[in-house]
Amino acid sequence: MTNEQYYELIRPYEDVSRIMLTRLEILNHSIYSRDTDKPIHHIQNRIKQKKSIEDKLERLELTDSVMNAKDHLMDIAGIRVICYFPEEIYDLVSCLKQQADLIVIKEKDYIRNPKESGYRSFHIVFGVPIHCLDAMEYYPVEIQFRTMSMDFWASMEHRICYKKEYDEKEKVSREMQQYAMALELIESRFEAQLNDSLQQDRGK
Repeated sequence: MTNEQYYELIRPYEDVSRIMLTRLEILNHSIYSRDTDKPIHHIQNRIKQKKSIEDKLERLELTDSVMNAKDHLMDIAGIRVICYFPEEIYDLVSCLKQQADLIVIKEKDYIRNPKESGYRSFHIVFGVPIHCLDAMEYYPVEIQFRTMSMDFWASMEHRICYKKEYDEKEKVSREMQQYAMALELIESRFEAQLNDSLQQDRGK
């Protein structure tokens, strides 16, 4: 894939990323009635680099053509949404699913069904329509929803474990699982405290 082909390839993915970022920002300030209840802490986004696309196609045993990238890669456009609590993640996903022009290509709920490592997140790929002069085509954008504690754990796990070899790898793995459970417990207690506070406010 030449540089020119790469920049031509990613143009519509940049467009769908901007579309989804705008929709997420709108939901963030409109999904709940109280202005103080914005569910999103922050949002990150990226377009896959040329080398990352080529490397992934190579792992899939495919040539690094533009057509293969379009047909086989669902994460050229990627967005990570960091929320405060899991319930807010499900509310945001539900609202996005109700938007009639979006289609769900695939989803994985690693919050209710964490990976063995302890990893928790909600992954969903939406097809977003791009309208040209005489045609319309859907392009995928992968959105990863995490809470702050999920993102903290994933960042630390990547920093500590990714592509590293340990003499006590099983021990490190068990410890990471324990940290994941501890963070989940802390998160649930904060959420319970918030719900109690909201109920008290409604009772006034």
